Amino acid sequence: MDTNSKLLNYLSAFITEERLNQLERVLEQRTKHFTVALENIYQPHNSNAVIRSCDCFGIQDCHVIESFNEFKTSKQVSKGAIKWVDVYKYNHTTQAIDSLKSKGYQIVATTPHTSGFDLQDFDISKPSALFFGAEKKGLSEDVLQKADSYIKIPMVGHTESLNISVSAAIVLQHLSQELRKSTIDWRLSDKQFEQIRLEWVKKSVARVEAHLRQFEHLHS
Repeated sequence: MDTNSKLLNYLSAFITEERLNQLERVLEQRTKHFTVALENIYQPHNSNAVIRSCDCFGIQDCHVIESFNEFKTSKQVSKGAIKWVDVYKYNHTTQAIDSLKSKGYQIVATTPHTSGFDLQDFDISKPSALFFGAEKKGLSEDVLQKADSYIKIPMVGHTESLNISVSAAIVLQHLSQELRKSTIDWRLSDKQFEQIRLEWVKKSVARVEAHLRQFEHLHS
């Protein structure tokens, strides 16, 4: 048994079996097939609401670009989702794009201003990083020029766009639902599952730092 497995067994003794089962049930529905990128969101309410949607629809990772606006957490808005979604931060848009492409993601710009796929026609087969832009300004030219694909939410009213957090919720709900109905291998790998489960167990244990020190003492 490796060290992480031993640590998981050790820490699991400090939470209920019901809690451990709940963590595993949620993890079984997590995916990295889709990921979300937020570019310079100004209002903390909006960025935290998107992270809440990521958690609700099983998206494990959220990438935050802070070229102009710093990301600030709001537990009141995210309702604790920030604890369960992995957030990665970048200083520049190109840095985020290059990193995501290196991980095998196609860059998908969500915008009503560029010809692209209506949401219901989008091809879900490829791992995709879904970019959402700042309030009013939308996505930068860096994203729009480097995007591999574009999607938009069909609308028939006078208003041309939705609030970013509403847009993200609609997109993530639809795409995650379609993903789970498909034959695509969208679930976490065994290694990803084990790594995240250990981190979630750590977050579920009271006074975890003291327990970690005791574990190190026992296995030193």
